[in-house]
Amino acid sequence: GYVVTTVYANLRGWATLVPPIAIGGGIVAAFLIGAIAGLYPAVRAARMSPTEALRTG
Repeated sequence: GYVVTTVYANLRGWATLVPPIAIGGGIVAAFLIGAIAGLYPAVRAARMSPTEALRTG
């Protein structure tokens, strides 16, 4: 997103200013969403018996 925005703005002759806190916030948000999305099915699978997991899989 940052690179595309910068390239587009430069092609138009616009100045770009993306605060570092916005870049950091985006990285942190992506990490948290990925961690939660990965943990939810992992916890569900850990609570199942192996035979049940293979049957529903």
